[in-house]
Amino acid sequence: MKVLANDGIAKSGADALENAGFEVILKTIDQDKLIDYINENEIDVILVRSATKVRKDIIDACPSLKIIGRGGVGMDNIDVEYARENGLKVINTPAASSHSVAELVFAHLFGMVRFLHDSNQNMPLEGDTKFKALKKSYAKGVELKGKTLGVLGFGRIGQATAKVGLGVGMKVVAFDPFMDSANVELDFFDGQTVNFKIDTISKEEVLKQADFISLHMPAQKEYVISTKEFDMMKKGAGIINAARGGVIDEIALVAAIKEGKISNAALDVFEKEPAPEIQLLMNPNISLTPHIGGATSEAQGRIGTELASQIIEILT
Repeated sequence: MKVLANDGIAKSGADALENAGFEVILKTIDQDKLIDYINENEIDVILVRSATKVRKDIIDACPSLKIIGRGGVGMDNIDVEYARENGLKVINTPAASSHSVAELVFAHLFGMVRFLHDSNQNMPLEGDTKFKALKKSYAKGVELKGKTLGVLGFGRIGQATAKVGLGVGMKVVAFDPFMDSANVELDFFDGQTVNFKIDTISKEEVLKQADFISLHMPAQKEYVISTKEFDMMKKGAGIINAARGGVIDEIALVAAIKEGKISNAALDVFEKEPAPEIQLLMNPNISLTPHIGGATSEAQGRIGTELASQIIEILT
């Protein structure tokens, strides 16, 4: 059987599949050529991340397909229900990249509160001539310890983010429309564990209480955060979106920063990927990364292994 890893797969996953007798094709086929390639090569399994879309046209036109696999959590680039209605298995790896995303959230958070994203740009340019001025400019940082982290969306990634926040010494408040509470377990290097029961509260209460908001909800018909929500937040709060482009109203975000409602923001995802708005890219109060939340070696290894295990279980 043939597996097309159109957006790539870690060596651990490819090796596991090949050892089980599958042929793994590590090619990236353009979206408009995908149907022809799948049919000409009689592909049984297509593996994607966020770049490749598997919509109704592919599902209808490619009878050889048996499995659609998504390396990661969200499956908004796949017509999941339609695929399942037509007898295809649709699989993903919801837990594999959770901690990687959580660490990126805090990489942004630590950078934001100490202005590292801006300092790292200006020190090479002016560090030798305006050292004292830069020191004064960046000497108003704050600590995360003791602050309140608000998590909107308390699934696996939201809970992983909460764990890091608790480890830093933050208070965590959370909203999730599908759960009333969650048990968050912190595991330490020496085998000790500490459990925290976190009861979810309303979205409005999270916005009012939090010093920093981290978003972990899928894209929806309407923005999760727009002008109304920015008005509810603490003056000078920070916000991070490592979920999906379109969760935050980016125009409203820029306005909230300009008006001083929001002190800083971090974006790993954008409404217009792969060409984000220039007003976001040039804003000194926004920390930026190019959609790399789950892009760590460890996460990719876990994703590859989990996908391989599921495929082998289904097809052998």
